[in-house]
Amino acid sequence: MSSKERPTLGGTRIRTRKRNIAAPLDPATFADAVVQIYLDNAGDLDLVAKWVESSDLNFSRYGDTFFEVVFTGGRTQPGTTKPDEGERHIYSIIDCEPKHEAILPSVLYIQKILRRRPFLIKNLENVMRRFLQSLELFEENERKKLAIFTALTFSQKLSGLPPETVFQPLLKDNLVAKGIVLSFITDFFKEYLNDNSVDDLILLLKRGKMEDNLLEFFPSAKRSAEGFSEHFNKAGLTSLVEYNEKKMFEVKLKEMKTVLTTQIAEETDTSEIIETVKQHVKDAKLPDIEVVRILWDVIMDAVQWSGKNQQQNANSALRQVKTWAKLLNTFCSNGKLELELLYKVQIQCYDDAKLIKLFPEIVRSLYEQDVLAEDTILLWFRKGTNPKGRQTFVKALEPFVNWLEEAEEED
Repeated sequence: MSSKERPTLGGTRIRTRKRNIAAPLDPATFADAVVQIYLDNAGDLDLVAKWVESSDLNFSRYGDTFFEVVFTGGRTQPGTTKPDEGERHIYSIIDCEPKHEAILPSVLYIQKILRRRPFLIKNLENVMRRFLQSLELFEENERKKLAIFTALTFSQKLSGLPPETVFQPLLKDNLVAKGIVLSFITDFFKEYLNDNSVDDLILLLKRGKMEDNLLEFFPSAKRSAEGFSEHFNKAGLTSLVEYNEKKMFEVKLKEMKTVLTTQIAEETDTSEIIETVKQHVKDAKLPDIEVVRILWDVIMDAVQWSGKNQQQNANSALRQVKTWAKLLNTFCSNGKLELELLYKVQIQCYDDAKLIKLFPEIVRSLYEQDVLAEDTILLWFRKGTNPKGRQTFVKALEPFVNWLEEAEEED
């Protein structure tokens, strides 16, 4: 073996790679620099935007701090909304008047910054989420400013801001219980609906996964359809109330249809089904016309249709009419409702190719089961207003109508 000493690393200096050196965080210096830009330009946001865009400040590292300065005029203490040490300016969103025209320039200013530095959208999300989760730490007037700002960000379609960033943080139990969330969301809705339709608002709520959960914004004691209507009517948001009432109505119709579908499929006793319908009508205040439409849908949906055998389809449909004639008769209690049922049959036969030739047979069966009166059929035949397949159906029903008129003359 060689007696030479092996080389060692003793005394050799190992150089650290630059990427492993962590620069010390200094958000205070960054915040002071941004504040100085505001002060130097006397709060002129167009000029501030130009200076910010041309500056070499490290926005990728201090994005959250930047938006703290935009919202509150300076840096906030970690985890709170309280001002931290350092310079401050008086041109922030919190320092504005709680009005559309006062806050809109700040939204447009942020929009300019995001176009130049789109990565900052994540920092905007972070700060907004933190502030919304801490609404109780703001004054009532400040919460209104935040609500107006938030609504304007969506009205102006601020690039990349997801609605769930806004709506989900609001659902903290303590904020909801105190009514803070309801007050905030009311101001939000008012501002948003100044420039947008209810349909736009519903689409926004749907993207934020809140379309079907609006009552979650209410304290538990007020969490009802009546409480919803009372609150938003008082706030002047009648269009939102009308939408919600329509939505609740559709839910109640769907619930009744689901129950009836099960009962029809299980061939529940007719008298029991009648009581079920009456109870739903009483509880949900459903109009008679909607009840008739749903009954016909449910009865026909239960038919086991054949793909090609027309006679088998006819027999199945007529058997279904005969089976549930008493149910239909109970709720087709006047000529207007009978005519509505006849229109419903007309539309279904027009929309479904396998039923188009069954229209006269179904009408005749409904007449024989005393569901449709002769006067109703003649009125439809002579003056019916629904155009769907009318010429075809009138011609198909003509022999039966002639028979009715002849029988009437004989009487």
